Amino acid sequence: MFDDRYTLAYKLYPYKRHADQDQKAPVRHPVVVMGGGPIGVATALDLGQQGIPVVVLDDHEGVGMGSRAICFAKRCLEIADRYGAGKPMVEKGVVWNLGKVFHKDDKVFEFNLLPEEGHEFPAFINLQQPYFESFMIERLFEMQKAGAPVEIRGKNRVDNVIVKDDHVVLEIMTPDGPYTMEADWLIGCDGASSPLREMLGHDFSGKVFKDSFLIADIKMLNDNFPTERWFWFEPSHGSGASTLLHRQPDDVWRVDFQIGWDVDRKEEMKEENIRRRLDAFLGEGVEYEMVWSSIYTFQCKRMEKFRHGHVLFAGDAAHQVSPFGARGANSGMQDVDNLGWKLGMVINGQAPENLLDSYNMERVHGADENILNSTRATDFITPKSETSHIFRNAVLELSEHYPFARPLVNSGRLSVPCVYDGSPLNSADGLSDGPERTRPGAPCPDAPLGAEFLLPKLGGKFTLLTINAEAPDSFEESGITVERLALSTSDDKTGALTERYLGEAKSAVYLIRPDQHVAARRDSFDENLFRTALRRATGKE
Repeated sequence: MFDDRYTLAYKLYPYKRHADQDQKAPVRHPVVVMGGGPIGVATALDLGQQGIPVVVLDDHEGVGMGSRAICFAKRCLEIADRYGAGKPMVEKGVVWNLGKVFHKDDKVFEFNLLPEEGHEFPAFINLQQPYFESFMIERLFEMQKAGAPVEIRGKNRVDNVIVKDDHVVLEIMTPDGPYTMEADWLIGCDGASSPLREMLGHDFSGKVFKDSFLIADIKMLNDNFPTERWFWFEPSHGSGASTLLHRQPDDVWRVDFQIGWDVDRKEEMKEENIRRRLDAFLGEGVEYEMVWSSIYTFQCKRMEKFRHGHVLFAGDAAHQVSPFGARGANSGMQDVDNLGWKLGMVINGQAPENLLDSYNMERVHGADENILNSTRATDFITPKSETSHIFRNAVLELSEHYPFARPLVNSGRLSVPCVYDGSPLNSADGLSDGPERTRPGAPCPDAPLGAEFLLPKLGGKFTLLTINAEAPDSFEESGITVERLALSTSDDKTGALTERYLGEAKSAVYLIRPDQHVAARRDSFDENLFRTALRRATGKE
């Protein structure tokens, strides 16, 4: 099994009676988060860092067992790092950038998810979800000890929600009986089967793909497989229509078998039948211990809207995609990254409530992008007709020899951060010959600055980034102070900053949002234009 930290992590926040339960009238809280998984805890960390009181309610008392999500992308780690949890995750996780695709016994090609240098975090780490969650929860406890107004209550099950015009009423059940609380804002982070979504009668529509996949996490010492993502189409070992292999910490390996739609799930989940597939895949004489197993189907679904007045949804409660491509927890962390600063500004009176409508707009856009990519991957992995199967295999055969065919191979296009093209928070692009990758709406790529990196210097606030350009050290607009980060090409020893932020331009000025997406950019600083850009980025234009 896993080490003691993993197995003993379950009761990280055991039930304790709270003073709210003894009050005659319901206590009102600024923000209540429903669900203590990674997305719910991340929401508390984001708002807690802003000094906003948050209560997380969870029906359990700690992290669940089983690996579940294991692939965490660079953007997710950069967000977690702003919450103070990213570096421990990387230290514990298995770092990887390379992937290989096979057809039967033949390697079709390999790819590098981060071929360029100059990033603090790797393209991906593999880390069992209980570890990911426990690092986040430990960070929440650290913030609590430092005086941040955040808390998580175990064994507090929300049984009913009543939505009012300007707040929400929650009826909660505990081991000591029921009590009621109120919230100015309620955030649903309670997973794909979201009780909150069901209580409020919101649709969760989309597509279920008719295929089944068996996950087996096994513990073994095996040097035959390197720390890479390996994917087989039609593997010769015959254990499934496709197979995916990932290495995790603690000598644990994830094996994912495509087993078909018309299967007896109860039979497939018997240990002897799982071992039959594993033995065929691993070969004779390989010793291993089974750790966890599950069967799942591909689903691509989302809510029509993620904001419903004073109730907002994030993570799997708002959208669900197939696990191929690692878009579940990674996109959920981007939800939090987008929502946290906006809700914080609304609560602090720095922005109007309609700023939250942009959360819905931008993250629905992100969900649709993920669903599109997941659907394409699913269609390639599980051809729906003989013709599409022939086409798929022809692409695989061509890819072994011809580079032009390789972009057509889709074994699960891996998660990349969403660009908010067309967002109402963006200003028109005013940087002549600027790089496409840092246009308005795009996430900021990292870059080395001597022994340090760019993204930590941007932090989690509005920042004016200047490169070879003059500007005031700060400016204020509508109660928001924007501080300048002044850089020059003389700071750019590797050329990464120039390539990623200047391109062919000689100078650049960027207005960067608290979630480190670009709001505006120009060749030089114009105070009136950047004041307007800040108003637009905070929903005031």
